[in-house]
Amino acid sequence: MSKHFFGDTAVLLGRSLRHITRSMDTIVTTAIMPIAMMLMFVYVFGGAINTGSVSYVNYLLPGILLITVASGIAYTAFRLFMDMKGGIFERFQSMPIARSSVLWAHVLTSLVANLISLVVVVLVALLMGFRSGAGVLAWLSVAGILILFTLALTWIAVIPGLTAKSVDGASAFSYPLIFLPFLSSAFVPTDTMPGPLRVFAEHQPVTSIVNALRNLFSQQPVGTDIWIALAWCVGILIVAYVFAMNTYRRKIS
Repeated sequence: MSKHFFGDTAVLLGRSLRHITRSMDTIVTTAIMPIAMMLMFVYVFGGAINTGSVSYVNYLLPGILLITVASGIAYTAFRLFMDMKGGIFERFQSMPIARSSVLWAHVLTSLVANLISLVVVVLVALLMGFRSGAGVLAWLSVAGILILFTLALTWIAVIPGLTAKSVDGASAFSYPLIFLPFLSSAFVPTDTMPGPLRVFAEHQPVTSIVNALRNLFSQQPVGTDIWIALAWCVGILIVAYVFAMNTYRRKIS
């Protein structure tokens, strides 16, 4: 059964990736907004924000990477919605393939597309002065956290992709996820925020993920932030996966 599942997923992944290569503008579009945001904050607001001895582009990049992912997963919901409306799911059900492979193909496509966008954003950040002395292990840790974060958000995206009534509804869910980093330590230190907002910012998932990435980039001790970040990513991933699979089973039953 597992061999059947992996083979089917590989075939369907190839199909989804071919769609991506024919519309590379979606990846470019995903990267454009975070890059524009990074340019604006670094060159317009950066001089007014005190981040100590850390350059603002170094301080800002982890949050921008999370916004890049939050922007990119909207396309996953959109592609799923279009497949649902186009009847492709019904055709797949009539074929001897593993049912869950259809969703996994979309999820892995999202992962590939988002990783490309993340690389583009990091390259632009390097041109803007981002520098990191992090070693290979730290970079691998950064990549691992971003992959987990992408998978978690992508499985969230699967749910509106399956249940939305319109194209706008399929992608609109991503707006709160894009906004969440603004209420975290991504752009400014949380100790500059007023009381209730500071409490929320310090205890929501984005802050621990941003802090972990920032410490890895700067070769600082990651402390408990990395474990809290991993716990959030894995927890969200498991819950979103269970809800998405239940939603999918109801849709195809």
